[in-house]
Amino acid sequence: MEPVLALVVGGLYAAAIYMILRRSIVKLVIGLLLLSNAANLLIFTVSGLTREAPPLISAGLDAPLAPTADPLPQALILTAIVISFGVLAFAVVLINRAWHVVQAEDMDQMTGTDT
Repeated sequence: MEPVLALVVGGLYAAAIYMILRRSIVKLVIGLLLLSNAANLLIFTVSGLTREAPPLISAGLDAPLAPTADPLPQALILTAIVISFGVLAFAVVLINRAWHVVQAEDMDQMTGTDT
C-alpha cells in the first residue's frame, strides 16, 4: 500500500508544480491546492499507515496495552488542512480583486497594475 501512495504523492507533486508554472492565476491556485494535498498525504505515508486501535489509555494504566495509532501526524494534518483552507480563501479573494482591476487572469497581462 505504501508504494502506491508514494506514487500518488509523486504524481500530485508533479501535477502541482506543472500547474504552478502555468501563466494563469487560477491554475496557480489549483496548483497550490494540489501541493498542500500532496504534502498532507506525504505526512500520512511517512508516519506509517497502520490499522491499530485509537490512541486511548484505559483508566488505571500508564501505557496502552496494544499497539495504537500515532495521533501526532493526524493533528499535524488537521492543522495543515485548516491553514490551506485559509490560504485558498485568501487566494480566491485575491483573484476576484485582480479580475476586477485588470480584467485578465494571465500573469503577463497583470504587470501594469500600478494605478
